[in-house]
Amino acid sequence: MQMQQLCNRRILLGISGGIAAYKSAELVRELKKAGADVRVIMTDGAREFITPLTMQALSGNPVHYALLDPEAEAGMGHIELAKWADLLLIAPASANLIARLAQGMGNDLLTTVCLATDAPLCIAPAMNQAMWRDPVTQANMKRLQDAHKDNLTVIGPDAGEQACGDVGPGRMMEPALIAEAVANKFESGALACVSVVITAGPTREAIDPVRYITNHSSGKMGYALAEAARDAGARVTLISGPVTLDAPDRIKVVRVNSAMDMLQAAESELEHCEIFIASAAVADYRPAEVADQKVKKSADEMSIQLVKNPDIVATVAAHTPHPFTVGFAAETQDVEHYARGKLARKNLDMIVANDVSRSDIGFNSDNNAVNVYWPEGQCQFDVMNKQILARELIGLVADHFRPDSSQ
Repeated sequence: MQMQQLCNRRILLGISGGIAAYKSAELVRELKKAGADVRVIMTDGAREFITPLTMQALSGNPVHYALLDPEAEAGMGHIELAKWADLLLIAPASANLIARLAQGMGNDLLTTVCLATDAPLCIAPAMNQAMWRDPVTQANMKRLQDAHKDNLTVIGPDAGEQACGDVGPGRMMEPALIAEAVANKFESGALACVSVVITAGPTREAIDPVRYITNHSSGKMGYALAEAARDAGARVTLISGPVTLDAPDRIKVVRVNSAMDMLQAAESELEHCEIFIASAAVADYRPAEVADQKVKKSADEMSIQLVKNPDIVATVAAHTPHPFTVGFAAETQDVEHYARGKLARKNLDMIVANDVSRSDIGFNSDNNAVNVYWPEGQCQFDVMNKQILARELIGLVADHFRPDSSQ
């Protein structure tokens, strides 16, 4: 089962003391395999059964266990972790931990994060069958469920032979089933687990070590598209020319300068690329020769010979296998004519065209208005914020990438 709902999700895994802690290692593997970003909190008891180094190696993130850690987010690590999580999963949840949670205690890092987070909580109980059946444990479970109402999901426990030799309820559910239950807490995005590559921003074509040819692209549209694709569940790689924008969260960013750099970066991503969106404003030409030293100002005139840059989006569209390829056309006149010409000539699946002669939209603006064309149709988006427009465009791309998605 792919559990596509877990793509790009932040899962905070709490591990309490108990022999079932060894299963938490496999649980991390299941969550990571499904595309989740996993961080781990361990109680002191948990560290007696499995080492933080093991969990760090499997999760790819530092393991947290100290409540008062001056190096963790200026001593407020529990608050940062509580805000970071999309979901808090405790597996195994021992009888001791369940009792402390039921009483609202915050005497270690894990219980403190539980109190501080607004994220949904899932717990997978694991203990001896007699401990699970004990009326106090059952009363603690009821109190915990009453306190959290719809925000708490209890996964298990399972019944069977236990490490102590007893048989009965109390075994922690198998990691694959826990991961599946966690995935079901999320809705699957329109592009869940789809590999999307997006180019953004301008390119810079060097004249000498200090001068270059470029354009007015701010990269805002491409960055907004990357965030919208991520929010739709996609695995996003953003190939960015030089911009002043911060790298988006949970997105792989590859920074480039020239058109040749961008082409090389794009080709290196094509093996796993399913959707390619070319929103970058790539320079059509570059200087034939780049001076090794700064060109001194001397003559009244200077001529620079330019050569044509490769067409990145056409190169991608010609690749086998062919990703669903979306081009952008920045035009100043006859927008539909030129856009449809590029759509056919470059073998694109879709093209997004805007009129950059308008001063209220396009380059460096927070707003944009576009017309979208594909071989069988077209649609128009009037002036709106680029973040909103990006979500509309990604939705449109998802519909055409998966034409049966509405069925």
